[in-house]
Amino acid sequence: MKNQVLSIYKQAERFAEITKKAISAGNIARAKKCLAHAERLYTSGSNETKSVISNVYVFSVSSFMELRHCSISILFPQNLKLEYNRQINSAGV
Repeated sequence: MKNQVLSIYKQAERFAEITKKAISAGNIARAKKCLAHAERLYTSGSNETKSVISNVYVFSVSSFMELRHCSISILFPQNLKLEYNRQINSAGV
């Protein structure tokens, strides 16, 4: 079980890296597909999957986009955008 938990976090990290590379390369279509897939995982996944997408994927991709002054609202699907907003609004509390 311990290896499985580590691997799901590693998979989310790799998936975030793929998304960030697509954004860096200007391949917005691929980035949107990655974000849409993450959205599907977030909305239909288990509680563990939702937690990993939120805490690893959304955090990593949104931090990357903010550092590069990319517009998150244009790329992020609805539920991921809501999760992102929840994270930034609770960060200072």
